[in-house]
Amino acid sequence: MLVVLGMLAAGCASSPPEDDGGAPPVRAEYDPFEPLNRSMYAINDVFDRYTLRPIARGYKAVMPEFARRGVTNFSRNLATPRSALNNFLQGKPGPGFTDLSRFLLNSTFGIAGLFDIATEEGIPEYDEDFGQTLAVWGLPEGPYLFIPILGPNTLLDAVSIPVDIYSDLLIHYDNSSVRDKIYGLRVIDLRMRLLTAETLLEDSKDPYLTVRESYLQNHRFQVYDGNPPSTEEEEDLFDEFFEEE
Repeated sequence: MLVVLGMLAAGCASSPPEDDGGAPPVRAEYDPFEPLNRSMYAINDVFDRYTLRPIARGYKAVMPEFARRGVTNFSRNLATPRSALNNFLQGKPGPGFTDLSRFLLNSTFGIAGLFDIATEEGIPEYDEDFGQTLAVWGLPEGPYLFIPILGPNTLLDAVSIPVDIYSDLLIHYDNSSVRDKIYGLRVIDLRMRLLTAETLLEDSKDPYLTVRESYLQNHRFQVYDGNPPSTEEEEDLFDEFFEEE
C-alpha cells in the first residue's frame, strides 16, 4: 500500500501526459490518476493471465461443483462477522443482528459454514466493509485507484483495507500454515467466480473503463444499500444546502 500511495504521489507531482494533438487528455473527475491506474491495470492483467486465471480454470475443471460451493460458502461465512460489525457502526442494528444470526446458524448447523443454511431459511445476506462505513459517515471517497492483486478501489476503500483485514476472523487463527493455505484457496475461489465476467471484458473496446465504471456503480449501489440517489436529487440537495448556508 505504501508503494502504491508513493507512486500516486509521484503521479500528482508530474505534469499530465499529452496526446498527439498536444492537448492534455480529458479524464473523469473521479479518476485523476488514470494514466497510472491504466499501467497498474496492465501489470495486473499480465500477472493474472499467466498465474491466477489458469489456476482458477484448473480449479474449476478439477473440483466438483459441490466442493467449490462449499469453499465459497466457507469464505463468505468468515466475512459475515465483519459485515455485522460494519452494519452496527453504520447505525443499522437490524442487518447487524441478521448477519450474526447467519454466522451462528451456518457455523453450527452449516458445519463451519460449508453449507449455507441461512439462505435456505430465507435470512438475507449483507456485505458491508469499513470503506462503506466511512462513506456512510460522510467521508469523501476520493479518486478511483486500481491496485494490483487487490483490484479496483476508491482512495477511501484503499486506506480502510488494513481494518478489513484485521476484522477478518481468519487472520486471528494461530496456525499460520493452515491459515495461509485457506487464504490461497479463498483467492483461487474468488478468481474462479470472476471467470464469468471475462466475456464482458473480452467484448469491451476498453476493458479498463468497463472495470472502472462497473466497480464504481456497484460500490455506489452498496453504499446506499441499493437505493442510490440520482444525480438530479444530489444537485437539488446541494443547492438546498448552499441556499440555507
